[in-house]
Amino acid sequence: MKKRLILSMVLSAAMVFATSAFADSNEEKVQWDDVPIEAQKTITHHAEGGDVQEIEKKTKTKNGKTITIYEADVIRADGAKIEIKVRENGKLIKFEYD
Repeated sequence: MKKRLILSMVLSAAMVFATSAFADSNEEKVQWDDVPIEAQKTITHHAEGGDVQEIEKKTKTKNGKTITIYEADVIRADGAKIEIKVRENGKLIKFEYD
């Protein structure tokens, strides 16, 4: 009985923290023209000539500061998939082959 109570409390706390972690997050699909020019340059440079399939704009609030990240899904001519994440100022956050 005591183990169930503790487990219930832990799960409840985990749900509260998980919900609050996503409360300050916003995601939306955007068009290429809506991506800041500096972010476009970085994505183009790292796309290796591939085709940008989709771009998501993710906005998060951390310590009272809003952070915007653009996440591009790219398919190269050889079929390889690439994920590129950049800040709106063009700083590369992540480059990964899928």
